Amino acid sequence: MNKKHTLGRWTVEDSADLYLIREWGAEYFSISKEGDVVVTPIRGKKHVSVNLPEIIEGIKARGYDMPVLLRFEDILDSQIVQMHESFRSAIARFDYKGQFKGVYPIKVNQQKQVIEAITRIGQFYHHGLEAGSKAELIAALSFLEDKEACLICNGYKDSEFIDLGLYACKMGYKCFFVLEMPGELDLIIERSRELGIKPLLGVRFKLSTQAGGHWTESGGDRSLFGLTISQIIEVIEKLKSVDMLDCLQLLHYHLGSQIPNIRDIRAAIQEACRVYAGLAQEGAPMGYFDLGGGLAVDYDGSHTNYMNSRNYTLDEYCADIIEAVMEILNEVNIPHPHLITESGRATVAYYSVLLFNIFDTNSIDPGTVPDSLAEDAPEILLNMMDVLKSLNIRNLQECYNDALYYRDQIRQMFKVGDLSLRQRALGDKIFWSIMHRVSDYSKSLKFIPKDLTDIDIALCDTYYANFSVFQSLPDSWAIGHVFPVMPIHRLNERPGRNAILADITCDCDGKIDRFIDKQGISRALRLHALKDNEEYYLGVFLVGAYQETLGDLHNLLGDTNVVSIRVSEDGSHSFVREIEGDSVADVLSYVEYDPKSMTKRFRATAEQAIRESMITPQERREIMNMYEAGLRGYPYFER
Repeated sequence: MNKKHTLGRWTVEDSADLYLIREWGAEYFSISKEGDVVVTPIRGKKHVSVNLPEIIEGIKARGYDMPVLLRFEDILDSQIVQMHESFRSAIARFDYKGQFKGVYPIKVNQQKQVIEAITRIGQFYHHGLEAGSKAELIAALSFLEDKEACLICNGYKDSEFIDLGLYACKMGYKCFFVLEMPGELDLIIERSRELGIKPLLGVRFKLSTQAGGHWTESGGDRSLFGLTISQIIEVIEKLKSVDMLDCLQLLHYHLGSQIPNIRDIRAAIQEACRVYAGLAQEGAPMGYFDLGGGLAVDYDGSHTNYMNSRNYTLDEYCADIIEAVMEILNEVNIPHPHLITESGRATVAYYSVLLFNIFDTNSIDPGTVPDSLAEDAPEILLNMMDVLKSLNIRNLQECYNDALYYRDQIRQMFKVGDLSLRQRALGDKIFWSIMHRVSDYSKSLKFIPKDLTDIDIALCDTYYANFSVFQSLPDSWAIGHVFPVMPIHRLNERPGRNAILADITCDCDGKIDRFIDKQGISRALRLHALKDNEEYYLGVFLVGAYQETLGDLHNLLGDTNVVSIRVSEDGSHSFVREIEGDSVADVLSYVEYDPKSMTKRFRATAEQAIRESMITPQERREIMNMYEAGLRGYPYFER
């Protein structure tokens, strides 16, 4: 740890440095002089900010418990505005002749509130939507009123999907069917002839270029969707044969969801631009170039090409796209197309924060170890005690190795019955006392032996957190994705504990034990000791993309409470939407239980207990009241 974290008075600057909030916060998140996390949701208006602990007090006063998913609608607005203004600036600077027409992929966060907000602010920029299923297309058509915006239809398409999209075209929507598979074209042609409506067509090109990161298989020859060059030629021939080549106006590709390296983005554009130029030279009118998703979020604040980061800014991203497209199309004298990006992750990631409280902790505290052992104590315990007494900074490695050896011997002797329960407990106390001393001494070493580097991880506390990883942060569990995690108050105090977070599920995978760090990934998070009768709150930031959509019902822990905030010019905030989280009855009904039938069955069981003189009628009433209150209650931990 940095020396300034260990010497002198702790300040909020130290906390900002420790939790890297300036690096990943994108100017939306910072720390007040009082030690609270502050949110500044409107770019360019630093005086408009809100305090997270104050928001929590307002949430509690309105009767909602933790955990809560907190949404800042102003951040969503700011992200859309920033993206379009960055592209407009690059277009003007390079004298690009096309326009930028962003679309939001509904799958990234399908919540109605998100789609409402995006279409509302997006209408000023003709920001459209991407639908990858029939349900998403139906949702898009109910909210997208701007006929200048693009509606991109990806994914599998049956007759009903195609008919709906064709009628959308007839109603004036710029609704593009993107051919993902070779067999789709015949069905689109058939339905087009049946309804007498000409479609707007695009084709998805299967890139040979691959990018780094979690989602590298989105591109490359073995990607699941898209057409090869030879299949694209077959599409052209088919369209020419039915006099529909004029319908082909868009080329689409998708490199991946979180592309950390700008070089991969440029390489993909260069390859796809050649295909676009080829389609235009074949006689297709074209005019739209859809680069898919890929604009990354800098989750760890490192500004590198690591998978949880990106080595470019938004302005660099926009400029590189414009420059790369112009370079190739100018060379072959092809008009500049309108550019489409499907930047869902970068649009919504910042606007949601998961807030939760810590309800308990557990630490490896050896307690008091006796100064000496009885002479008749087992030899193995005497040997372990000798290690503890002889330990000093010059023999750390030797004592560490001896302690591990004796610990394993003690465990084996206990298994075969040669040590009692109390003797085993004493051996554990001595062992962990040795580990604590080794850890303390090792901090004074200039070079720490490799074996000793992970001792702090073994000694770190477990903080029991009131949320479910599987429900609220599924990417953290499924693919090891790293989100910024930090306390949202007490940041003017020195955090004195190393900890991992265990969620409320009874699953060994229900934990967070990888955290952002200046050196890469840390296996522990610095947290404050809990105070009696005082809640301790943490936030997980940048969770707006995919996490709500992918969450599951592990341990029947359903959706959390959701609160949406809007901030006024004077810095005051209002609760514009409150969504009560699932009740126990709700989540049970999702997995085919009938709460009314369950209550009836349990009431009969309680009545049988009365007949058997196990409880009284008054006790049955109390038990049933408790049972029914539990069904109505929040699935998460309640004080």
